[in-house]
Amino acid sequence: MRVLFTTFAQPTHLHAQVPLAWALRAAGHDVRVASQPDLTEAITGAGLTAVAVGEPLNQQEQVRELDEQHRREVEEAPDDEPAPADYIELTDISELRDEILTYEYVQRQLTAVTMFGFRTLCPDRMIDDLVAFARDWRPDLVVWDSVTFAGAVAAIASGAAHGRLLFGLDLVGHVRQRHLELLRGRVPALRDDPLQEWLGDVLARHGHPFTEQAVLGQFTIDPVPASLRLPVDHHYLPMRYTPYNGPATVPDWLREPPTRPRVCLTLGRSFRETLGGDRTAVTELLDAVATLDVDVVATLSNSQIPPGYPIPDNVRTVEFVNLDVLLPTCAAIIHHGGSGTSQTALIHGVPQVIVPYKLWCNGPRAERMERAGVAVCGVAGRSAASEVRALIRRVLDEPSFRACAGDLRHEMLAASTPAELVPVLRRLAQT
Repeated sequence: MRVLFTTFAQPTHLHAQVPLAWALRAAGHDVRVASQPDLTEAITGAGLTAVAVGEPLNQQEQVRELDEQHRREVEEAPDDEPAPADYIELTDISELRDEILTYEYVQRQLTAVTMFGFRTLCPDRMIDDLVAFARDWRPDLVVWDSVTFAGAVAAIASGAAHGRLLFGLDLVGHVRQRHLELLRGRVPALRDDPLQEWLGDVLARHGHPFTEQAVLGQFTIDPVPASLRLPVDHHYLPMRYTPYNGPATVPDWLREPPTRPRVCLTLGRSFRETLGGDRTAVTELLDAVATLDVDVVATLSNSQIPPGYPIPDNVRTVEFVNLDVLLPTCAAIIHHGGSGTSQTALIHGVPQVIVPYKLWCNGPRAERMERAGVAVCGVAGRSAASEVRALIRRVLDEPSFRACAGDLRHEMLAASTPAELVPVLRRLAQT
């Protein structure tokens, strides 16, 4: 079987695909991973075969330009008007409350995320190159990142079976389901569907009509435990989350057992390296742990720590350490709410203190984990050191957090491994 994986050029989205890609490869199937040229080195670094499509995405430069544009808009805005929304607020589809999700609200957010999000990540040149490759290579199955709609277009154009592989909560599935419900309540002349309009034009360019499978795939592979998922009526294939963070080594100091509780502090790599910085005050978090009787491992670069700031004596700073090898030694983790970080902590049964910045599903996932009893949440940029310190003490001192984290870990372990999912995918590709 020939299997084509595709994602836009973001390493953390690739990391979500690597375990399944290697499970298929190890089972004897032919695997290719397609993305913009920015991701080629990361793909080959994972031992997989890369296919470069389109022009470099250069997301860092795009973010810098958007930040500069927003700064100018804020400076020019009248004092008596609300501050203009930045690109993260404009493209936010994480709202889950039905009373907020009116037609006007959903229409506005879906229009913005289609224009400034989906179309930016999948420009025409990338889609056309991917379609050309798929028609030439003839994959039996296309597995696509859930915001990389180019994968669906390439699969439809080449006649392949196809499905999404989620990296977090299924926000696209949730907002799409809600939008379709709202559209059905309107007369045809007043129905406006920006996602269908965009994908319909793209599919028509390649000789095919629009289909809802271009939005959600024929099925969706979901590594999120069922108890945390959003209520979306769709064909999901549960898959055990398997952490992959890129090539790594185990540092000597990590092989020594800690003499007191070890706590991990991380703000993730994607926001630091791609989105231009941190939305959580690093010094507040370091101040929060300074007086606790714990050993802290903080994955922070020099650029994240203000010059002259005195690192607390109980904090070890390292630019990177693989969370999959660090977290089994930890009693708790403090983090920003990112998908890979959250899921890795869950699979290791580690209680979490989350100070989420508002990006994609960070907020709603943190809230769902808090309700599940595995985490407590602060507010990025607004939680003082004393407040965060109290949250850390709670997860360390109250046994219920460790017990609930253990229950959720067992739920995740009960899902099919990537290797166990391979024959299921083969059957789907043959139907």
